Amino acid sequence: MDLQRIFSVVDVETTGLSPERDRVTEVAIVRVQGGQITHSYSSLINPERPIPPFIQQMTGITDAMVGKAPKFAEILPSIASNLAGTVFVAHNVRFDIGFLAAEFARAQSAFPPLERIDTVALARSELKGLSNYRLETLCGHLGLAVGGHRALGDATVTAQLLLRLLGASPQIAPAQLTRPR
Repeated sequence: MDLQRIFSVVDVETTGLSPERDRVTEVAIVRVQGGQITHSYSSLINPERPIPPFIQQMTGITDAMVGKAPKFAEILPSIASNLAGTVFVAHNVRFDIGFLAAEFARAQSAFPPLERIDTVALARSELKGLSNYRLETLCGHLGLAVGGHRALGDATVTAQLLLRLLGASPQIAPAQLTRPR
């Protein structure tokens, strides 16, 4: 993998686990190029529905915080611009892409076809024998600060994880870099 390529490390916080039923409450995109974090973008998002108490407790994102935040369609151009021409990276990439693709569809826009890297799969191939590959476990194993279930914190630590994993093996196997579907 050419480390000069631009990676967009993404994390979303949501009202639940189903992209069809639940909504995004926060998004962050951390760009990585040349072995460094070069830019970050984040925004709270008004999910247009109440945030369940369990999610509020886990993320610290409350209904009051998102009440005056922009709706997804209002920030879609910024998200699309930040993702354009990059490799999409996330810890459990299917979750983040699933929610973003659903939000793009609600806004009557197509999610861009991007190559993807899942840091869970990358960590499994590079760090054998861990009890699990949750982000918190990997942070503890590598001495990285935990992101705290907030989009920018989790995207930033996932970017640091990506850099560590690429440093361990700068060549990403084709199975770890997936093409858009």
